[in-house]
Amino acid sequence: MLNPIFFKMPKIIIALDFSDKKSAMKLIDLLNPSIYFLKIGKEMFTILGCKFIQELHRLGFSIFLDLKFHDIPNTVFNATKAAADLGIWMLSVHASGGKKMMISAKKALKSFKKPPLLIAITALTSLKEEDLKEIGVKMSLTEYILTLSKLSNDCGLDGIVCPGEEAKKIKFLFGNKYKIITPGIRFSKDLLYDQNNIITPKKAKEYKIDYIVVGRSITKSKNPIKKLDLIIKSMQ
Repeated sequence: MLNPIFFKMPKIIIALDFSDKKSAMKLIDLLNPSIYFLKIGKEMFTILGCKFIQELHRLGFSIFLDLKFHDIPNTVFNATKAAADLGIWMLSVHASGGKKMMISAKKALKSFKKPPLLIAITALTSLKEEDLKEIGVKMSLTEYILTLSKLSNDCGLDGIVCPGEEAKKIKFLFGNKYKIITPGIRFSKDLLYDQNNIITPKKAKEYKIDYIVVGRSITKSKNPIKKLDLIIKSMQ
């Protein structure tokens, strides 16, 4: 298996898009925790809870807990602290929750010696321009992402989740220390599913994206390790 650690390329986060533990473990047992990170979202966390995170920690994996907190500042403060208590590597909040909410989330991590990375969701990769108009956002998708990126940077967050095509602009504005996590990673022949803003692994490297999130293109693959090797090869 190829090892991406030896190349300057985005690191790979695998989204555990499963509805049961047995299916998830079938893939996890194939993965090297020194190479791949794991993302647990709302579905798997609802099904398996904190004990599953503890189990994955014992296997050596770093966990991105992607619950996309979006609530009043006090609630997000307490939720962020509870998530950090699990020893996770990274967690997410919605930038659209506003400045007070994001600052509250950041404050919740002050007491931790090694706090998780706090990442803001800007725009979901499933959104189109018309979707923004439906919820009353009069900006273009790019303007909306850049506005929320600046706001989350001003609040002291560690980075953002955003569509890949916006990454170059964001790196230019906020520098390499500001982490960019990009889902919607696809080869040209892959199924899109419900993704609209996609990017190839090769482009992700060109745009200096820090982490790419791969989900159904891996979890629904008959040979996930072969597919992961292809992703790594394409970024060399």
